[in-house]
Amino acid sequence: MKLRNSFQARISVFLALLLLLVIGAVYFAVKAVTISVSRDQAQEQLKTGTRVFERFMDLRWNRIQYGLDWLTNDSGFREATINGSPSLIERVLAEFESSLKGSELFVLDLDGRLITSTLKALPAGQVFPYAEALKRARRTSQTMVIGILAGRPYMMVQSAVLAPLPVVRVVSGMPMGEAFAHELSSLSNLQVSFLTVKQGESGILKGSQPDFMSASIIKFVDEHTPSSMIHFSEIHGKRFLGQLLQLANTADPGNGQVLAVLQSPLDESIQAFNSLDRKFLLILGAALLASLLGALWLARAVSRPVSLLAEAAQRIGRGHYETPVELKRKDELGFLASAINAMQSGIAAREQQLVHNTLHDSVTGLPNRTLVMERLGSAISARRSVVLIHLSIENYRVIKDSTGPEGVELIMRESARVMRETLREHDTAACITGNEFLLLLESTQVDAGVAMADRLYALLSCPLSIDGHEVVLEICMGIAAYPLNGQSVDELTSRAAIACRDAAALPGYLQVYQQDRDLVYQRQIQLIRDLRNAADEGQLFLHYQPKLDIRSGLVRQAEALLRWQHPELGLVSPAEFIPLAERTGSMLLLTGWVIEEGIRQLAEWNHRGLHLQLSLNISAADLQGEDLLVAVEGLLKRYALSAEQLIFEITESTAMHDPEHSLSVLEKLRDAGISLSVDDFGTGYSSLAHLKRLPVQELKIDQSFIRDLDETSEDAVIVRSTIEMSHNLGLKVVAEGVEYQHTLDLLQRWHCDTAQGYLISRPLDAAAFEVWLSNSSAIV
Repeated sequence: MKLRNSFQARISVFLALLLLLVIGAVYFAVKAVTISVSRDQAQEQLKTGTRVFERFMDLRWNRIQYGLDWLTNDSGFREATINGSPSLIERVLAEFESSLKGSELFVLDLDGRLITSTLKALPAGQVFPYAEALKRARRTSQTMVIGILAGRPYMMVQSAVLAPLPVVRVVSGMPMGEAFAHELSSLSNLQVSFLTVKQGESGILKGSQPDFMSASIIKFVDEHTPSSMIHFSEIHGKRFLGQLLQLANTADPGNGQVLAVLQSPLDESIQAFNSLDRKFLLILGAALLASLLGALWLARAVSRPVSLLAEAAQRIGRGHYETPVELKRKDELGFLASAINAMQSGIAAREQQLVHNTLHDSVTGLPNRTLVMERLGSAISARRSVVLIHLSIENYRVIKDSTGPEGVELIMRESARVMRETLREHDTAACITGNEFLLLLESTQVDAGVAMADRLYALLSCPLSIDGHEVVLEICMGIAAYPLNGQSVDELTSRAAIACRDAAALPGYLQVYQQDRDLVYQRQIQLIRDLRNAADEGQLFLHYQPKLDIRSGLVRQAEALLRWQHPELGLVSPAEFIPLAERTGSMLLLTGWVIEEGIRQLAEWNHRGLHLQLSLNISAADLQGEDLLVAVEGLLKRYALSAEQLIFEITESTAMHDPEHSLSVLEKLRDAGISLSVDDFGTGYSSLAHLKRLPVQELKIDQSFIRDLDETSEDAVIVRSTIEMSHNLGLKVVAEGVEYQHTLDLLQRWHCDTAQGYLISRPLDAAAFEVWLSNSSAIV
């Protein structure tokens, strides 16, 4: 008995000491992780708050700009500014004071001198300090400048009164003081402070922090430089993660600069974990106490339970999971028996899950391709009528880019839920790829399948809210039925996919498989395959269409248009092979060939004394990489050609595919001397709001507005307005699709710059183009 008790005591003491060591290590590890997590949380809060700060600045600027545009477009204000009476202008401004919400207003003449001002520190007659800065901002398509007026930071936006030329400039300045800082703080959950610095001297600090912290914040500003770096600081016993920003569009150095200090309280993040720390200690203490009590009984009756557990382990090893371990104990061995039973159940469940996973999609939980093919094959073998719907989410990539993987998973799970709830119990909804589904409707005819497709479309097209943004799925569906459209699994799935692709290419969202569509699909497959080698095998060539300078009547430009002579299929239309190239990633090869061939032809014409400017089309894929400018500059150097002889045409939807990156590439091309043109203006994303952001020199009005142009038509209003507004933005205008003389006469009357179309000439090969130029009187 003493020996047994001594054994139990030794085991208990050993386990207690070991458990204390482990618990202590776990506690301090968790403590360290807690501190690290709280710091990361505060840092993430700072990053998120910084984005909120920047977004709010943009929103506030938009609101001020809206109010200012409202003022400058007011008829009373316009008349007052045209008359030029300061007193009359001030009287009109007083009427708008309530709508300007605390902003200061400055009316400037065209030389930047103040006509009237609501800020007493800047009386009329003197030059407005930021007149030149605002001019520079407007030239770069910006309308906001942040600077210092009367020792205080202001957000300034500008507008102009047009009659129709600018008469006066109007500047609205919103003070960035404590109220503005508190508003930003409440939105971003950060402490926000604004500080002016002029000639190396710090001005008055305004922000959401208490006044007694001002000196410490100014010291923080003196010790760091504005950047995206995050710095740790301790102010009056409180710890912060802070970031110093030099606000965008700052004025000239002589006028000073405005700095923003964003601070995320670190102590608040750490304090959130204090209750967790106490609960964790209680849990550890309870676990330690329970373990000590259990250790006292560890040495009792070991042999029999161990034998039972060993037998159970052998059964599990042989793959038998049905018989549980019968051990009625409440000590560690009993726990072990329960654990073995749980393990046994877990292994059985995992094996079932593995079987399930091989036949189901991991994200949606729907059957996968293997299972739906098996069920389709069974239905065909039983000769049951079947409708197979191939459903595709066409804007999947756009959603993935905008919402990220988490948003995509949420959308896929929601779509799967709708399908499960809508289909009948014996039907099958399967996920076969990331954005494609197969819906197997058994014992169903085509009409019922179309009705089910309509119902699903109505449900799946409802907007979904992802991170506060509405996402609308673009659904396309194709239907194939057994036995009408195929006799085998492969035939039905292939033809349902073909019908779905037809639905994506045609108006509407749904297509039922049409007989002989396989032939069209095979032609597309052949074109996709052969297009990769078309350039190397000399099947591609360029046609050139002249562009007439309407004012001078001369031809100084031409557009290069790609053509493909297929050895078996003959001349293939660009409308057929260009979309295939864009869809399969071959556009980079085609664009590369077009650019090199166009530059080579220009160099050849230069040697013959024929100097032209050539327009070449580039795609969205060309703007995604970083090699376009390098490749073009290399070709220009090889053929000794000036960049000024090239015009790159882009559609606005191309530039908006990845706006920030695309704009960066376009700006580099413009800086290199290559002209940029917006093609197909008036379709897709086209708008002057987007146009302001693009570094282009001209736009081409889409031929759909030009081809049947009549002076009394709605197209005439659109074309004439586009020409006038484009000229106001400093852009040249090209009208494509000019086929009639009266169309050219209208364009000339409306001061359009360039015309292109069959009236001037059809697209010609290089030799015919040279002959046309030599026979034409409209040559440089």
